[in-house]
Amino acid sequence: MQSRCNASGPGTRQNDWVRSVRVRVSRSEELLAREDQLAWRIAEVAADPVPVDGDVADMIVNRVIDNAAVAAAALPRRPVASARSQALAHPPSSGGAGATVFGMPEERRVSPEWAAWANGVAVRELDFHDTFLAAEYSHPADNIPPLVAVAQHAGRGGAELVRGIATGYEIQIDLARAISLHRHKIDHVAHLGPSAAAGIGTLLGLDVPVVFQAVGQALHTTTATRQSRKGEISTWKAHAPAFAGKMAVEAVDRAMRGETSPTPIYEGEDGVIAWLLDGPEAAYDVPLPESGERKRAILDSYTKEHSAEYQAQALIDLARRLHREHPEVADPARVESILLATSHHTHHVIGSGANDPQKYDPRASRETLDHSIPYIFAVALQDGEWHHVRSYAPERASRPDTVALWQKVRTAEDPEWTRRYHSPDPAERAFGGRVVVTLTDGTVIADELAVADAHPLGARPFGRADYVAKFRTLAEDVLEPAEIERFLDVAQRLPELPPAELGGLTITARPGLLESAPAPKGLF
Repeated sequence: MQSRCNASGPGTRQNDWVRSVRVRVSRSEELLAREDQLAWRIAEVAADPVPVDGDVADMIVNRVIDNAAVAAAALPRRPVASARSQALAHPPSSGGAGATVFGMPEERRVSPEWAAWANGVAVRELDFHDTFLAAEYSHPADNIPPLVAVAQHAGRGGAELVRGIATGYEIQIDLARAISLHRHKIDHVAHLGPSAAAGIGTLLGLDVPVVFQAVGQALHTTTATRQSRKGEISTWKAHAPAFAGKMAVEAVDRAMRGETSPTPIYEGEDGVIAWLLDGPEAAYDVPLPESGERKRAILDSYTKEHSAEYQAQALIDLARRLHREHPEVADPARVESILLATSHHTHHVIGSGANDPQKYDPRASRETLDHSIPYIFAVALQDGEWHHVRSYAPERASRPDTVALWQKVRTAEDPEWTRRYHSPDPAERAFGGRVVVTLTDGTVIADELAVADAHPLGARPFGRADYVAKFRTLAEDVLEPAEIERFLDVAQRLPELPPAELGGLTITARPGLLESAPAPKGLF
């Protein structure tokens, strides 16, 4: 069933009116027509040859630059080196030219699904790129590595790639508006497999039936539990979206060969909704573009100024402000307690409400500290900054005065912050919170911040110059100056790039850098 209505659920769209697709569980004997299935509706959006608006194309360029920035800074890290070494063991197949791998020279190509894997890990490793939060949370720029890999391999140009990326963002964000995964402890990459498959379908100009099968296969192979983001968080956190992108590439390949997927994948009585999500009685209204409607969802997403979970962004900025205005709050000897009143999600996922002792452990992994707002807030209070390397260093986490202050930070859910987190009004939606610092002399210092400084409604919204500056900052120690300028030139010409230049949409590490990175050995 479909209706022309205002978008339902906790998110909103750039468009005032959308097609809301009702999704519910269907018994096998109902023989739900494929045209009435969500995967088919997603495929219709992917196959709709609508132009890309100029502001959307500009934002896609920004996010391509953003991805390369955070990938550059992550090149020497062990998980990235591991994924890169796996990819380099898989040369291009006979079906195309192959795809580039971040860090390697442009002429070094690998099979596209492995390029999607290696580059996806590099992009996600520092948890430092874009975000969209609604019923579900997501990093929609995770769509970009598999799409770039397929475009390079298949000889597509920049305009086709831009159209594919617009679709990937649209589908992932629309699914995240309506269908919560984390509520049922399912990892958010279950929305990424279908969105990346749909984006590849747009990129390659595939027909609706082929994209339909690819979306179903991609969803079926990318549903997993949220344990990857619970307790002692492992290096799989960076690999999970890369795995989804790799599975999407492979699902498209199988669908192009005529192979079919479990159907109906969302609505079946033994399908995803019935057994992994809200159960047999569930129904969702998923907002999708009408036929002929431009794909603009990317404009509802936002990037990070700081290398930390998105719900920490505004609270880092708040801590920086307190550092400047009330330096006494950085001294654990003067602080009795620090309470962060915030949303349900922030409290239960990165706050003390998670009941994870690891969030207060100085020996915890970087991935765990990235999901500990007590740690992040304490360090930002003391340092007046947040740095993607210094702020996570083991010696920084174990500093005695930091540990003492850190243990005094607690979070609590405030219903008003939870309501604002899910508000359908973009002007009211907020991902921050209120801090109350009680000093040992009885003084109380309180302050709040609704959105991060870099948010579109924040004090300093990110524009093209900020994305370029972020790239230059993160790349300066890992790329040669000429390589920085070369990449920025290619990336900013993305919508007009001919196929022959699309291979330049990569970064090559400065001489000797990768040799100093660990090169773990495995099966391949």
